[in-house]
Amino acid sequence: MNRGRQSPGCRMNKVEKLIEKLCPEGVEYAEIQNVFDLKNGYTPSKGKAEYWEDGTIPWFRMEDIRENGRILSDSIQHISSKALKDGNLFPANSVIIATSATIGEHALITVESLANQRFTYLTRKPQYAEKLDAKFIFYFCDILDEWCKQNTNNGGFASVDMPKFKKFLFPIPPLAIQQEIVNVLDQFSELEAELEAELEARKKQYEYYRDQLLTPRNVNGKWILNDGVEVEWKTLGEIGEFIRGNGLQKKDFTEAGVGCIHYGQIYTYYGTFTDKTKSFVSPELAQKLCKVSPGNLIIACTSENMEDVCKAVTWLGKEDIVTGGHSSVFRHKQNPKYIAYYFQTEKFFSQKKQYARGTKVIDIKTDDLTKITIPLPPLAEQKRIVAILDDFNALVNDISEGLPAEIAARHAQYEYYRNKLLEFKRKAG
Repeated sequence: MNRGRQSPGCRMNKVEKLIEKLCPEGVEYAEIQNVFDLKNGYTPSKGKAEYWEDGTIPWFRMEDIRENGRILSDSIQHISSKALKDGNLFPANSVIIATSATIGEHALITVESLANQRFTYLTRKPQYAEKLDAKFIFYFCDILDEWCKQNTNNGGFASVDMPKFKKFLFPIPPLAIQQEIVNVLDQFSELEAELEAELEARKKQYEYYRDQLLTPRNVNGKWILNDGVEVEWKTLGEIGEFIRGNGLQKKDFTEAGVGCIHYGQIYTYYGTFTDKTKSFVSPELAQKLCKVSPGNLIIACTSENMEDVCKAVTWLGKEDIVTGGHSSVFRHKQNPKYIAYYFQTEKFFSQKKQYARGTKVIDIKTDDLTKITIPLPPLAEQKRIVAILDDFNALVNDISEGLPAEIAARHAQYEYYRNKLLEFKRKAG
């Protein structure tokens, strides 16, 4: 993967020499409001079909960043020109930055476009169009993202303190320096992209073999796994019981106490299993919450999308912990990892879809979870399958080893050099 790339140290030396040559007394800074035109995106009325039918104009949302990255040339959804308020689009090579709701995300948009209202567009003013490289702005917004997270207004709906945002000082080093910094950071980004592409291929391979191992075939009326072991199909209600949680809000978290898992953390923080909790509650509150014993599964019964609803994490710690509302605890006497892996299969996904209810918020009732079926081999075979899947899982999901560990190391290196490259001595006056 080297492809003759220069080492980051060599690149850093080149940037330092350029700074010494082109701006030895420091770099010009200016308030964001003086460098960029700042305007919010908006969402055309969903009730007017003509705004959305046969749309050709890219309309960006957070979903675009999550699915397609942070340099975007097209969007998932499009709108019609009839939806434009003033007939104008935001210019190509503008940066969108989330200043409300999910704060701390940005993207470089390489086409004329519109985005929804959570984004603020940063479009270079005419006098800075030739002074600022679009990719340099994009990379510097990594720093701006972190600033935004630390400067929000208090209230029910998170938003960036825009008066302060407008006065944020933005660096304007000579263009040659900007372009060399972009070259360095592009090199890191390309390497990360290569590793992530390899990881994605490994994940698909893992998912294929996982489903093969956990999906029996019908042979003369008997259900047989690939190694010839016969299994029975059982409902989850036949092999265990579900207990629906209640209570527990994020404001209940304490620095120490009884370990707890909030339903939202199941699809944002945890993997297939864990023996440590991110959060804790007081012993007094724990008495009122749903108990989770070692080997139990905690299932997120509510989500905004079909992929995350019913995502489960198996508790493998040595002591009891607790969970709260929008989650269910599954108590059973099977191999806990075997059950957890089955919850990730295509067969399980197709079954849960039958019982999912809702559109904006999707929920599955505990009574319906009991009806989902699972192929159940003897415990010894469950253990054998788990051992195989544990090896695959470590390779593609374990942050401490395999490709995820290498990607994490590369990203940490990127952040180190990015911070050094984007910190400039400020020119006096």
